[in-house]
Amino acid sequence: MTEATAPPHRGARLSRSARRAQLLVAARDVFAAQGYHSAAMDDIAEKAGVSKPVLYQHFPGKMELYRALLTTYADELVDRVRDALSRPGDNHDRARAAVAAYFDFVADEGSRLIFESDLRGEPEAAAVVEGASTRCIELIAEAVTTDAGLDGPRARLLAVGVVGLSQVTAQYWLDSGKTVPRDEAVELATGLAWRGLAGFPLINP
Repeated sequence: MTEATAPPHRGARLSRSARRAQLLVAARDVFAAQGYHSAAMDDIAEKAGVSKPVLYQHFPGKMELYRALLTTYADELVDRVRDALSRPGDNHDRARAAVAAYFDFVADEGSRLIFESDLRGEPEAAAVVEGASTRCIELIAEAVTTDAGLDGPRARLLAVGVVGLSQVTAQYWLDSGKTVPRDEAVELATGLAWRGLAGFPLINP
C-alpha cells in the first residue's frame, strides 16, 4: 500500500484481492487529495480505471471504503512500530527505530488519513485511529515495563509520551518541508525521548 501504482486499463482482469488492493490505492490518492467529504465514488472508480459497479462490488459505500483504507494504514503503522521494537540492538537502538517508524510513516500519502483526516470526528473513523494509537502505546509500554522495571500505569504514561512526541515531531518535520534531513531529525527526536527514558535505572544499555 505504500507505493502507488498506475491502474491497469479498464476491463483488466485481476484476482479479487489484487482488485481490492488496486481500489484502495486509487481511494488513497483521491481521499488524500480531496478529503473525505469532497471525494466521490465516481472519482475513485475513474482513478482506478473501473466502473462504479465494480467498485461497489468490493465496497458498498464511501464510508466502508474509507474505513477499510483507514484500517489498512492503521495496521501498517502498528506493524512498523512492532517491527522497530523487535529489532536486535540495545534499548537506544529500539527507541530510535520506533521514532523512525513514525517519520517514515508520515512521509507516505496514506498517513494523512490517520493524522490529518477531515473525518476524524466521525465515530467509526475515530475508533480506527484511536485503536492504532492504543496498540502502539501498548507495544511501547510493554518494552518500557520490561526494560525499565516500571509497573503498568507508569510504563503506559511514558509510552503515551513517546508516541505523542514521535507523531507530533514527525508531522511537524513533514509540514515544515523537511528542512532538517530525515536522519538528523530522527536523531534529534530520539535524543529527546532517550534522555528522558534513560533516567530510569534498568533502561540504560
